[in-house]
Amino acid sequence: SVIKDVIHKSNVDVSNIKAIGITNQRETTILWDKNTGKAVYPAIVWQSRQSQNICEKMIEDGYQDLIQHKTGLLINPYFSASKIKFIFDKKPELLEQAEKGNVLFGTIDSFLVWKLTSGKVHVTDYSNASRTLLYNINDLKWDEELLKLFNIPKNILPEVVESSAVYGYATQIKDLTKGYEIPIASMIGDQQASLFGQCCFESGDVKNTYGTGCFMLMNTKDK
Repeated sequence: SVIKDVIHKSNVDVSNIKAIGITNQRETTILWDKNTGKAVYPAIVWQSRQSQNICEKMIEDGYQDLIQHKTGLLINPYFSASKIKFIFDKKPELLEQAEKGNVLFGTIDSFLVWKLTSGKVHVTDYSNASRTLLYNINDLKWDEELLKLFNIPKNILPEVVESSAVYGYATQIKDLTKGYEIPIASMIGDQQASLFGQCCFESGDVKNTYGTGCFMLMNTKDK
């Protein structure tokens, strides 16, 4: 309905829309039914501290160094993994369905792409995957040890892809676009998107974001 309103109010010729790009706050967690596309539990947003106890227990058990080495992150409810575990701990039947392949996980980018492509494409990009506490930034893959630690089935996770590529086509809204299928050609986390939004195209360029805190990001090129 939002997309429909935008197209209607802007009076845009949809044939002039070359692609869809998605940027999102990265850690918000959604689990949805693979068959219906409906969320199976309310989305847990990045600010939520519902999984605080899970994180404190993992820190007490000595997993801080392991997780920081693999992910570059500290154990914190901010990130997606403990949110997923919180849901599965609270609703064991959802874990059972996940193990059977009936439940999918994604941050907002994954959910939007999956919905727009009518369930054909389940992906996320590096900038989103790296904020889950499940992605090994050294090996660039979902980490089996961390998945076991959080008791999360690997089959719920999206494929990790580059931030700029054609992932699929927005078949879900082709009735709004007169049959024209718009390619989905980018998805990237909000902070990384703002780096390029501020034209930090050269190695060493830095931007700061002031919101809930100060967040600095640098373009490092290949170094």
